[in-house]
Amino acid sequence: MKAVIFAGGFGTRLSEETALRPKPMVEIGGRPILHHIMEMYAAHGITDFVVLGGYKVEFIKDYFLNFTRRAGDFTVDLTTGEILWSHNKPLPWKVTVLDTGVDTMTGGRLKRARDIIGNETFCLTYGDGVSDVDITALVDFHKASGVRATVTAVSPPGRFGVMGLSPETPIVQSFREKDSVDVGLINGGFFVCEPDVIDFVDGDSTVWEQEPMNRLVNAAQLAAYRHTGFWQAMDTIRDRQVLEGLYAKGAPWLKNGK
Repeated sequence: MKAVIFAGGFGTRLSEETALRPKPMVEIGGRPILHHIMEMYAAHGITDFVVLGGYKVEFIKDYFLNFTRRAGDFTVDLTTGEILWSHNKPLPWKVTVLDTGVDTMTGGRLKRARDIIGNETFCLTYGDGVSDVDITALVDFHKASGVRATVTAVSPPGRFGVMGLSPETPIVQSFREKDSVDVGLINGGFFVCEPDVIDFVDGDSTVWEQEPMNRLVNAAQLAAYRHTGFWQAMDTIRDRQVLEGLYAKGAPWLKNGK
C-alpha cells in the first residue's frame, strides 16, 4: 500500500518559514515534518511513499536524493579525494517525488499521480500534520466500511477557553477548554481511498476538499474514522513551537506503531 502526501502548497500562514522552503520541509526536532509523517506510516508497515510536490519542490527532491549521504558517516582522504562511506542502517523506504505544478490545486495534484498510485487502495494525507492515529485500524475500518474513501475526523486543538455567561450578571459562570461540542469534528487528513476516487477530480483547478469530497458525500461513499487522540497541524509559528515542545518530550505521533 502507498501513502500519498500533499506537499505542494504555498504555506502562506507560515510565511516566516515558507518564504525559504516548502512547509513540509519545515523542521521539527531537526528533521522535516514530512519525514515525521513518513515515520508514522512506516511504523504501520507502509513504506512506499508518493510525495506530491509543487512550490519549491526542489527542496524535497534534494532532501531525498541526498538522504543516504546525510544519514551516513564517511572517511575522506584529503590527499586523493577518495571517500569511504560507512552508512548507518538504511531506511527501507521507497519515495517517489512528483512535481505536480506550482499552481495546481490538491485534487489536481492527486489526479496527476494516477499512474503512480495504480489500482490499489492507498493512504492520503497532508504534509503538515501529525497524529497518533492508529493507521492499521484506520485501514481496517475503511475496508470494513466498503466505501470509496475514509477521512479521519478529529477535534481541533483548543486554543481558547469557552466561558459560560449569564445575561443577569457580569460574573463568569463557568470556564473550560473548547472541544468538539463547540466546533464539531474537522477533516484531520489521514484518508484511505480507493483508486477510483480520482475519477471525482475534474482537473488541475479542482480542490480535493471541495467538489470531490462533496461528490463522495452525495454518493454516500465517504466514511469518517473518529480519532480522539493526539492530532496537530502546523499552520503557524505557534504550531511549530508546540510541536517542537512535544518532540522534546517524546513525539506522541510516533508512539502508536505496530
